[in-house]
Amino acid sequence: MRRVLLPLLLIIGTSIALAAITGSAHDFSGRGWNSSEEICIVCHTPHHADTTVADSPLWNHEVTTAVYTIYSSPTMQATTGQPDGVSKLCLSCHDGTVALDSFGGASGTVNIGGRYDLGTDLTGDHPISFTYDTALATSDGELANPATALSGLGSTIQNDLLHANRLECSSCHDVHNAYNNNHLLVVNNLGSALCLTCHTK
Repeated sequence: MRRVLLPLLLIIGTSIALAAITGSAHDFSGRGWNSSEEICIVCHTPHHADTTVADSPLWNHEVTTAVYTIYSSPTMQATTGQPDGVSKLCLSCHDGTVALDSFGGASGTVNIGGRYDLGTDLTGDHPISFTYDTALATSDGELANPATALSGLGSTIQNDLLHANRLECSSCHDVHNAYNNNHLLVVNNLGSALCLTCHTK
C-alpha cells in the first residue's frame, strides 16, 4: 500500500502546485526565452540539479553573486546583513544581474524588467534575511511575538511565515502562488492585513 500511496501523493501534490502556478507571474511556459515550454524547469530540474543550493530542492537556475545595499533605519532593532537563504534565490531573477533564461547550465540574455527588477539597492524594500524571534519582538515593542501570534494561515508566524526563524522574501510572497493572491502574496493584503500580521501598529 505504501508503494502505491507515496507516488500518488507526490502526483497530487505536484498537480496542486502546478494548478496554482499556472497562469501566475511565475508561469514561465509560453515565454519566448523558455523554449522547453516547461513551467518548473526555470527553477527546478529532476536531473543534474545544483546540489550546492541548500535552500531549494533540485535547483536549476544560476544564483546571483551580487552585493546589495541593504535597508537600514535608526529605529530598526533587527540585525540585517546581505540577503541569503531562500531570498537569494528570489534575487537570482529579481535583482536584474542574472538573466531569467540562465538555467540548466546556460547563460541567458533576457533580464527581468520593470517594477519586478529590484536592482541591488534594497534600501527602499522591506528588510529580509534577518532573525525575527521573541527577543526581537520584545526589544522592538511594535512587532508581534512570532512564537505565539497567529499568521492567519493556520498556525503561528514562526511556523507559517519564517524560515529557521528568519524573515525572507517568501515570508510574504509565495513563489508557487498556492494562495492565489495578487503579487503572489501568502495572504490578501486588503486593509494591510499581511503587514499587520507582524506589525502591531
